[in-house]
Amino acid sequence: MPKPPILPVIDWQAVFDSGKTYSEWIADAENKENASKMEIIRASLALEPHVAGLLKNLSRPVHVIAIAEDWCGDVVRHAPVLARLADEGPNLKVRFIEREQHPDVFIRFLTNGGEAIPKFVFLSADFTECGNWGPMPDACREVIARGKACGDVGAARKKTSGMYEADANLRDVMSELVHLVDIAASERI
Repeated sequence: MPKPPILPVIDWQAVFDSGKTYSEWIADAENKENASKMEIIRASLALEPHVAGLLKNLSRPVHVIAIAEDWCGDVVRHAPVLARLADEGPNLKVRFIEREQHPDVFIRFLTNGGEAIPKFVFLSADFTECGNWGPMPDACREVIARGKACGDVGAARKKTSGMYEADANLRDVMSELVHLVDIAASERI
């Protein structure tokens, strides 16, 4: 039996250090209209008390590398959620990179073989990969996968749009991201 290919080791701290903070990323946005939309979404997001408490009390740093570009609708919808969580958590550190900036990183996080963004890579205090998220909530990804499987991606995208409308407060995204933050912050099993 042939050995599986071995992926090169990623220096996650170097990738993180090469990224931009949310403020830098927004300031450098090519699509100023989308940057404005993201700032409105970020400012409008209220955190439930238990989420705010968890974020404020992270005992260890959690690093997140966000592979995101401001032209993408899913980025416009989801990047502000991550930024809002980081606003609340002093130990939640986020850096934004573009796909072309680190192709060796992005290739690891294809969605069903396709290039979809955003992708958020969650790293522990010592930059160990602990999970990833994207480009949309789990239930939406499943709908898209089913649409691809049955040859009706158009209907899947329409259903996903309805799911987005039903979750106008972005609670599904927030819940999934907070779960990954909690995992990356773990000090014990």
